[in-house]
Amino acid sequence: MKKIYFVAPSFGVNLSYYKRRFNKAIKNLSKLGYEYIIGENVYEAKGVVASNTPILRAKEINDAFKSDANIVWSVGGGELMVEILEYVDFNIIKNSNKVFVGFSDNTNLTYTITTMLDIPSIYGVNAPQLCVIEYDSKDTLDMINGKKEFVGYPKWQLEYNDVKPIHHYEFDKKTKMIPINYTKEVKGRIIGGCLDCLVGLCGTKFDNTKEYINKHKEEGIIFFMESCDLNSIMLIRALTQLKYAGWFDNVKLFIIGRSFRYNDKSFNVSMIDAYKKVLEPLGLPIILNCPIGHLSPSLPIYLGKKVEVSYNRNRLKLKYE
Repeated sequence: MKKIYFVAPSFGVNLSYYKRRFNKAIKNLSKLGYEYIIGENVYEAKGVVASNTPILRAKEINDAFKSDANIVWSVGGGELMVEILEYVDFNIIKNSNKVFVGFSDNTNLTYTITTMLDIPSIYGVNAPQLCVIEYDSKDTLDMINGKKEFVGYPKWQLEYNDVKPIHHYEFDKKTKMIPINYTKEVKGRIIGGCLDCLVGLCGTKFDNTKEYINKHKEEGIIFFMESCDLNSIMLIRALTQLKYAGWFDNVKLFIIGRSFRYNDKSFNVSMIDAYKKVLEPLGLPIILNCPIGHLSPSLPIYLGKKVEVSYNRNRLKLKYE
């Protein structure tokens, strides 16, 4: 029996349509046989752009990792999750046997848990998305339950209506990936996340990237990235910072997801152009416009796991060991 501890380390589900989605998600999970604990901040909006204060949000994380749950699952992304890191007890996380699941702002934990502690975590849908178990929400559950192989989705949607009480996908785009320097499948250990958050971690005491990639240099690194709020020029600055910081040492392949600001063309520079400008001169394989990111549906990624990535005829496949 799997038990989930729901947490709100960034936004909670205090708005009515998020509450409806989350409550439907709980019903779906209960039907599938999951038990659950709802953290004390899940329905709150007491913090500044957050469910609660940084200390209390971190306490909820610490409590979750001390609990008897198998899975710690975030109920939302947001903006200021980075504030909680100095209060999170990473020793508790290190000594627990749990997987953390979250998306977007939750990069602040998925990435740090994996690179600081060398513990895998899942960059997958936030819990309210389980109001409908299909595509990425189904794949995230399957990943938790041991499925090893995942294939990208042929279609996606550019617009996302947050106001709908229960979300179903309304596909309006075909997936069109752009391979650069790609010739064959690539194996390595996968890390990455939302670039907005990654650049905020870079150079802080929570940045263990260099040590992690050096530790796993024999296997090599597959680095995935996507972004939310960054425009194309901000994207160039962020990528350049990570490059200068040595984050791309030992990288064998870049997987680039669709940005939330997909059509941004600041200074006539597209988002695809921004990635090409910084990454293409490295001479490494790149797959752009992958079915990962803030434009649904988004493949879950098992950070810290060894994976074989293959691309063929607009089909992305990830096969984990």
